[in-house]
Amino acid sequence: MLGSAGICVNDKNEVLMVLQGKPRDPNSKLWSVPSGVKDSGETLEENCIREVEEETGYKVKVVRKIFIKRGENDVQFEVHYFEVAVIGGKLQAQDPDDLIHKVEWKNSDEIKDLTFSYPEDREFLLRYLKDKS
Repeated sequence: MLGSAGICVNDKNEVLMVLQGKPRDPNSKLWSVPSGVKDSGETLEENCIREVEEETGYKVKVVRKIFIKRGENDVQFEVHYFEVAVIGGKLQAQDPDDLIHKVEWKNSDEIKDLTFSYPEDREFLLRYLKDKS
């Protein structure tokens, strides 16, 4: 699985996060940064821009690639993380797959207490916010 993730930080040093999970299963709802699988024919940057807009309502531009996460859960994966900046749109959950339940800006203290889809992202996001401040 090849995909992209968008890391967007506002002027209050908060990260744009989404609560996602199966519609009728409250135990499946977990937090993550906007991300998803790359469609055929799109670049990783285009994938990131599309996923952020689909999941949050914001139009963004890619600022830079931050890092690549590789691993294996049920499948092998490679996710390219990009720093992105908001250039338009408005905050609203509008996922076509109906898996996004909330879109919110989260600060460091809030991130420490969230239940993550990908727990390894917590420490990265906390370091990233610290470096940005």
